[in-house]
Amino acid sequence: QEALVESGGGLVQPGASQRLSCAASGFSLQYYAIGWFRQAPGKEREGVSCITSSGGSRYHADSVKGRFTISRDNAKNTVYLQMDNLKAEDTAVYYCAAVFGTYGTGQYYCDSGVKYDYWGQGTQVTVSS
Repeated sequence: QEALVESGGGLVQPGASQRLSCAASGFSLQYYAIGWFRQAPGKEREGVSCITSSGGSRYHADSVKGRFTISRDNAKNTVYLQMDNLKAEDTAVYYCAAVFGTYGTGQYYCDSGVKYDYWGQGTQVTVSS
């Protein structure tokens, strides 16, 4: 059964760093672009960081640019979201998603309304002192 499983969320203090992981099971991420999305109560889902299947193109939304970094390790069948200098407004449920595709830039996978093939269950990140 194909699945994505996020981990690494939790309660962190403002200014702290946290790394989220998204591990694929039952399939290889080699040919899949990946997006990290987040959703807070009462807010629209936001594409925060996306990466192409090759890893050659990465995109970060303005709200997280300079603080978040998306990466992938195909050998481990895992993608990551490194979050630095976390702020209270980063509090949300974070989801990873995968879509089969070899075309498009990282920005495309965040901004183009792509219908993703797989979604993880989400992991809660709460930034509070």
